[in-house]
Amino acid sequence: MNPVEIIRKKRDKKALTKEEIQFLVDGYTKKEIPDYQFSAFLMAGFLNGLNTEETSALTHAMLYSGKVLNLSSIPGIKVDKHSTGGVGDKTSLILAPIVAAAGVPVPMISGRGLGHTGGTLDKLEAIPGFRTDLNLQQYEEVLKKHNAVLIGQTAEIAPADKLIYALRDVTATVESIPFITASIMSKKLAEGIDALVLDVKTGSGAFMRKYEDSLALAQSLMNTAKSFGKKVIAMITDMNQPLGNYIGNWLEVYESILCLQGENVKDLMEVTHALSGAMIMLGGKASSLEEGIEISKQMVKSGKAFDKFLDITKEQFGDPDYLKHPDKYPKPKFSEKIYSNSEGYINTMDNYEIGMASLELGAGRMKKEDIIDPKAGIIFYPKIGSFIKKGDLIAELFTDKDDKIEPVKNRILNSITFSNQPVEPVKLIHQILE
Repeated sequence: MNPVEIIRKKRDKKALTKEEIQFLVDGYTKKEIPDYQFSAFLMAGFLNGLNTEETSALTHAMLYSGKVLNLSSIPGIKVDKHSTGGVGDKTSLILAPIVAAAGVPVPMISGRGLGHTGGTLDKLEAIPGFRTDLNLQQYEEVLKKHNAVLIGQTAEIAPADKLIYALRDVTATVESIPFITASIMSKKLAEGIDALVLDVKTGSGAFMRKYEDSLALAQSLMNTAKSFGKKVIAMITDMNQPLGNYIGNWLEVYESILCLQGENVKDLMEVTHALSGAMIMLGGKASSLEEGIEISKQMVKSGKAFDKFLDITKEQFGDPDYLKHPDKYPKPKFSEKIYSNSEGYINTMDNYEIGMASLELGAGRMKKEDIIDPKAGIIFYPKIGSFIKKGDLIAELFTDKDDKIEPVKNRILNSITFSNQPVEPVKLIHQILE
């Protein structure tokens, strides 16, 4: 095959065969096809789109560029959850122990923070000693022992995805639903899962701000999962305001501890129980989503989910003492309260701005080489629809960078708009696709 002919075919809006896509991905992964030719393919695909079969073929080629785990020695239906990312989205930390405690194996390979959104790996690594860099043998051993494991992408898992993602990042081809689908699904399918629950965010703090784009991505991910014979459920959930109240790595671990110990953070736990309920149902431990949600709530109420979190943490070299006694955790050098200078009902929030504010405080990376401060972040109190008086507490900031406090205060206050009329609270789960 000739890469130029394949690029021309895509340029001219023609569908590529599975073999042509395999040839391009294999060639690029083995460094037989140069960056400039694969970049041309990416731009042709970005502008002209890929159909369902092409998306599935791209996923297949990326998936089998590395090792695909076989977890058949571990009994049960293996189920994972993938979120497209948001502000304060700590559901993975809460639902993995819930679902594992309910008897469903959860093999979870997660990512780091991306842009304004937090990453599960960065949150877990805020727990002193917690290791997310287990090798694949350790990954299987922890899963077998505790029914859940949470690690990062290893060199053996979908290596083509790492190479292609880095190239997409510098060729303005990131925001393509087929490419996003292949990137997500190649990693998820490599985990050895039987079923997947998708949490596709929509709104100002999501990568897909428009509802129709979120729906298109959810459908693309589902179609691809089904083409590989996997059971799948997708939920489109709201990201127009932070999920829960805590934003930042240790702060989000702390809120997860509170939730696993039974504190009802209403919005966070509604979304978490829905996702874990779906996982419990796909894992064969409940006959309906409603029953799955009830089992999820029972795992928290009984204390089994928190105990499971302690077990997983200890097994992955973390110090569970910090989970039992979070007050022991080091404190940031500076903290500051933000009070409202307006009165009324909160009408909108620019959740992207709130996410970026936490990055400025040190909770994320502005540049690739930046080191995250796990103590940094924000506690953000009101929700859309809340009535706020002048002088009410809006947020608390935590950082070691005192020069960032004033700009972040302004950024947060400017992210909120008010109305004189009552405002409906946001609907947290917009749609469930089965």
